[in-house]
Amino acid sequence: MMDKNNNEWPNVGDFVVCTVKNVTDFGAYVTLDEYGDKEGFIHISEIKAGWVKYVRDYVREGQKIVCKVLKVDPNRRHIDLSLKDVNEHQKREKIQQWKNEQKASKWLQFVAEETGTDEKTLSNLKSIFTDEFGSPYAAFEEAAMYGEDAFENIKIDKSLEEKITKIAQDNIKIPYVEIAGYVDLTSNAPDGIENIKKALKDADSTKENYSSNVKIDISYTGAPRYRIKVNAPDYKTAENALKNAAETATNTIRDLGGKGEFYRHIEATSA
Repeated sequence: MMDKNNNEWPNVGDFVVCTVKNVTDFGAYVTLDEYGDKEGFIHISEIKAGWVKYVRDYVREGQKIVCKVLKVDPNRRHIDLSLKDVNEHQKREKIQQWKNEQKASKWLQFVAEETGTDEKTLSNLKSIFTDEFGSPYAAFEEAAMYGEDAFENIKIDKSLEEKITKIAQDNIKIPYVEIAGYVDLTSNAPDGIENIKKALKDADSTKENYSSNVKIDISYTGAPRYRIKVNAPDYKTAENALKNAAETATNTIRDLGGKGEFYRHIEATSA
């Protein structure tokens, strides 16, 4: 999530990014970067499993760390944290998430400046993205994959859609998957070759049903077999596109009196 305002508090069990402010003999005081720099405390017993003699052997002023929230008391404005309860995987995942949301925050600010969007509208947009996609960065990811179609279920200004989509597609590399299958197409009709060409053309035209991030490539491998390769942002979309193209080709050739069969084949895994 992106930085919260001063009225929000983390939940027990959350992982939070912190900056170490003051190290003492009995623990460390930190500020929570995502929560308006609210202050938290890590007791020496939560620094590391086992006995800790010097807290400064493990944390230092100015250091960025990831902690787990143990207790929150808004009335006392106090947050108890643990450093030892965060493993390396959780730390890396949280830091990456935090960095991504920092990027999203900067991108949205740039969008606001470019489109003349006021702070109130921008704040509302952040809330919409969090509710609809889980976080502002996730909204940019969706825009990178699906373009302006990502926002078809929410109401935002067209100029914002265009600018967000451009920034997303310029800055986020989409993880693609590649799959393939084969169709055998035969026809004994006098114009059988033309019928096969039509079946393949119809199959190729199915890509118009998807966003520009879905690529369908059909190639000849040797009579009567043709290879259909699909590149897409995820397996579900890729499988759907492959099935649609294959069924279109076989249905067309059958309607023209020929025969068509589809053979599924996994070409590769995620890029």
